[in-house]
Amino acid sequence: MDAANHRRACLAAMGVTAWVPRAAATARPLEAPPEHLDAPGEPAPPAGVTADPAPDWDTLAATVAACERCELHQGRTQTVFGVGARRARWMVIGEAPGQEEDRTGEPFVGRAGQLLNSMLEALGMRRNEVYIANILKCRPPNNRDPKPGEVSCCEGYLARQIELIGPQIMLCVGRIAAQNLLKTQTPIGKLRGQRFSYGPQQVPVVVTYHPAYLLRTPAEKRRAWQDLLFARRVFEDASA
Repeated sequence: MDAANHRRACLAAMGVTAWVPRAAATARPLEAPPEHLDAPGEPAPPAGVTADPAPDWDTLAATVAACERCELHQGRTQTVFGVGARRARWMVIGEAPGQEEDRTGEPFVGRAGQLLNSMLEALGMRRNEVYIANILKCRPPNNRDPKPGEVSCCEGYLARQIELIGPQIMLCVGRIAAQNLLKTQTPIGKLRGQRFSYGPQQVPVVVTYHPAYLLRTPAEKRRAWQDLLFARRVFEDASA
């Protein structure tokens, strides 16, 4: 599949029709596609970004892997630290690992992960160009909502990841991720379409629906696409 058709497929997964004039259909793709980054091992960073990881990534990962700060460690298969480019410009924050994530040790796998990949590719990015992490590093039993104490135990881990990565924008997917990161009880419908800031670096934060919710409620995909376009504008402003 060529780049233009691949992008249209990603947009279709988001419920968005990409209209192309008949005369221009073979002239050029909708946008210049990102460079292919298919090499095995450590994901390559975006162009112009150094490949040297921060020196204490491995220490942080080992600390998370051995963590027993809350009761969730008793039922986990393994922790889910995060995945992606360690100097990413975009960071995606989700809620907590599910059953498949607990098995594989990687966030956002399965159908929800495939949709997240399509959401990113519709914006012209690949999964390994961003960094993906969760509020919690261990799966709650039966995928229940995280408890405040559990979030508190993991909070420092996520904050350190954000500090090490230094993203230029963070995309919070889902109510629980957004409310915990932003320290608010505001419903997600009222958080959408706004630019928030996180931490001393005032990293821009944009909120959208969780891919799992979009799979259950496909009519909301168009609103999610609007959120992604808004996030891209915020990112471009922050990068200017």
